[in-house]
Amino acid sequence: MSDTGLYRVPGTMRAMVLESPGLPLREVRLPVPLPGAGEMLIKVAACGVCRTDQHIVDGELTQGVFPLVPGHEIVGRVVATGAGVERFTPGERVGVPWLGGSCGTCRYCLKGMENLCEHCVFTGYTRHGGYAEYAVADHRYCFPLPGLLDDAEAAPLLCAGLIGYRTYRLAGEGRERLGVYGFGAAAHIVAQLAAWEGKSVYAFTRPGDNVAQDFARRLGAVWAGGSDEMPPEELDAALIFAPVGELVPAALRACCKGGVVVCGGIHMSDIPSFPYHLLWGERVIRSVANLTRRDGEEFLPLAAKVPIRTEVERFPLAQANQALWQLRSGRITGAAVLMP
Repeated sequence: MSDTGLYRVPGTMRAMVLESPGLPLREVRLPVPLPGAGEMLIKVAACGVCRTDQHIVDGELTQGVFPLVPGHEIVGRVVATGAGVERFTPGERVGVPWLGGSCGTCRYCLKGMENLCEHCVFTGYTRHGGYAEYAVADHRYCFPLPGLLDDAEAAPLLCAGLIGYRTYRLAGEGRERLGVYGFGAAAHIVAQLAAWEGKSVYAFTRPGDNVAQDFARRLGAVWAGGSDEMPPEELDAALIFAPVGELVPAALRACCKGGVVVCGGIHMSDIPSFPYHLLWGERVIRSVANLTRRDGEEFLPLAAKVPIRTEVERFPLAQANQALWQLRSGRITGAAVLMP
């Protein structure tokens, strides 16, 4: 056990490890990682369970490095810092998002599009994440979290919030009637922001999911129904968070001419063919890829201003498989969060 001044750090830690896609996570003891230059060692207080984690575990995302500690919605305290870290000091609360690093030199980075970097590092995918008692992160890609909700409630902001915000922003200005498909972690955050900004939110859930529909109405949706229904008014834009390709033509059908459909997930089942008239009228389909640090710098202060309140279901670290199963089964209202 080492002493960093504020914290006594053990030599090993508990972690939930994915040995290979398709297998359940296994609880093991691993050496506590050491921060290198530009890195911080973080004692994890909470880590959100994201739909992307499910796609990694289920083998739908295939570029991960295994064995892997998943998790990219990390809230914790800085324990130790490597050489060159000046932004944070031990004891500060920080958030660690999905984007864990970018090269800074490729054509995308040079154009300010680091989310499309050809050499991205992703937390909980290409480097170990937060399903553990400790994690290491590049300080340049972490965010300060002073007094922003408690640890568990803040965790979903690090991906569901950030990706939701980017999806919402890419729908464009002047979109007053906003459809949200898949009312889970990201949607329940975006709905609060949109309602606060005076938008009319129309929530689409799995057909017959009255619990999710009631939840959406409590958060400000003016209408909630099944994804097989049409809203009472044409939409200016639709945000799709459920990984279901069939929702794309459904959302196009619900949008007015000039409407925008934004696919906010990293993975989606195949989009079926659809008649051209659904796209005609200058409707647009676009995707969201990852996030940028600018998204966090804009969104996190905004989340505090609204203020956005996340609804979370807490699970002990050892119950990560159960949390993933409940997410996969649509049994989570809001977001699931692991508490090491």
